[in-house]
Amino acid sequence: MDEKKSNTRYYRSLLRKVVLTIIFTAMIPTVIVSMFILNEFRTSYQSKVYDHLELLARKHKKNIDMFLDEKLMDIRLLASANSFEDLSDASILNRKFIEMQRAFDRVFVDLGVVDHAGRQIAYAGPYSLSGARYSDTDWFKGAMTNPHFISDVFKGKRGAPHFIITVRHEHQGKPWILRATIDFGEFNNLVEYLRIGETGFAFILNKNGEFQTKPISDVNLDKLVQLLKSDHALDRPSTIFRQKNHEGKEALYAATALKNGEWVMVLQQDVDDAFKELNNTQKIAFLIMLVGSFGIIATALILSNRLIRRISLADEEKQTADKEKEIMSQQVIETGKLASIGELASGIAHEINNPVAIMIEEAGWIQDLFEEEEFKQSENLEEIDRALKQINTQGKRCKEITHKLLSFARKTDSRVVELSINALLEEIVYLSSQRAKYGNTEVRTQLEKNLPSVFASETEIQQVFMNLINNAIDAMEKTGGIITLTSKRVGDDILVTVADNGPGIADANLSRIFDPFYTTKPVGKGTGLGLSICYGIIKKIGGDIKVSSIKGQGSTFEIQIPQNIEAEVPEENTP
Repeated sequence: MDEKKSNTRYYRSLLRKVVLTIIFTAMIPTVIVSMFILNEFRTSYQSKVYDHLELLARKHKKNIDMFLDEKLMDIRLLASANSFEDLSDASILNRKFIEMQRAFDRVFVDLGVVDHAGRQIAYAGPYSLSGARYSDTDWFKGAMTNPHFISDVFKGKRGAPHFIITVRHEHQGKPWILRATIDFGEFNNLVEYLRIGETGFAFILNKNGEFQTKPISDVNLDKLVQLLKSDHALDRPSTIFRQKNHEGKEALYAATALKNGEWVMVLQQDVDDAFKELNNTQKIAFLIMLVGSFGIIATALILSNRLIRRISLADEEKQTADKEKEIMSQQVIETGKLASIGELASGIAHEINNPVAIMIEEAGWIQDLFEEEEFKQSENLEEIDRALKQINTQGKRCKEITHKLLSFARKTDSRVVELSINALLEEIVYLSSQRAKYGNTEVRTQLEKNLPSVFASETEIQQVFMNLINNAIDAMEKTGGIITLTSKRVGDDILVTVADNGPGIADANLSRIFDPFYTTKPVGKGTGLGLSICYGIIKKIGGDIKVSSIKGQGSTFEIQIPQNIEAEVPEENTP
């Protein structure tokens, strides 16, 4: 038991070592290569996302700057092509305004001419702004100091977001301004419809961090403006950075300067959205690695189990071979002893047979003497006659026993003869009766009458049944029991059953019970050859032998013997 536990621990330890070796050998290079490739892919994809955002920012910066430059150019052209007197005429200015609306699809909301004092001296548009004064407004101050000027978005007198484009000229040594209001909706559409992915959008800020367009989602404006100023985003063509949005999620920002650095356009997109494909790819990669790892582990376990099982079986086979070799050597010695005992028994039976024969003859001669007249008058004649007859009867019985013992002890006669199975079984029961009696075992027979003869070796068939009965007697020597011999015809064969109600045979032993030198008997009581010889004899004549057993209820041997009707009896056995 200790050796078995030690072997179990050894194989388990060996299994763990083999499994871990296979797993580490297979997985470590795979993990290293996979992580390297994944990192390179992540870096490449991040660069691709940044480049894409920067490209979008530059592209739309160009579109917005072009829009502002075109509108400024239209106002400059109008101011250059017309004199101050013409534009100061409200009717002429209104006609020019209608022409511009038709030409530019109502991008211009209104037109106005403002003098050097900030008074609007002419106006064309939907609002009542004739005579309005702008001297205190920021846009007027900027317009007076620049030949052309674009203001920030503000509400002003009309109460709606808008911004103004102005052109400054001089008349009689005094400056005057032609201004135009740009439709905020048209300008806002340039940015509002700019979408990136599912969450990306764009908006424009001025230097003070005020919206110049309407964002489609909330923006963490304070932190964003602070970051833009600290990063000097307005001083550079473009910049990309990360910052948490108003929801606390990390967002990706691309900023680019507009209107000569006075505005900045910002593209905002959630990092999860920007790197959605990368995240999905990473998930798939990790899933593949996970499945692959499970596959490697499962393969390692399966292969290792098979390897350890084969090593274990090889070790067991080696140990079994060594043990069987030792047992076989012992059995050869025992078989030699049994052969010697058989020869000794044969000699003893032969020697006993001679004096028994003389005893029978002398008893017969004495009986003949008592037939004479002089002995007939003896008063003990009847008793003497009975004794002589008893001597004669028991002498013949003793002679018969020694004759059968000689027959059984001699070398097996393999000559095929015609046999009566029932007669053979009755003879074997008779030979085994004394041993069965001492073993507290009863032998019963249930023999079907009129069974056909079979052609086989008498001594070999006798050896088969004698061996089975002796095994049954040995199995029940401690508890006693009943052995039942049954014979019947089954088709063209004869089926003989040897059944006992003894302790039965363990399931583990049933598969090896007919193996040579395999025995469950104690050392010195069995050679392990009996059932193997029986199996070989029955198979040789074309029959079959089967065993069934239930532990604690007994065992049953079924011997199927073919009639071999076509077999020829040797000439010396025929009359």
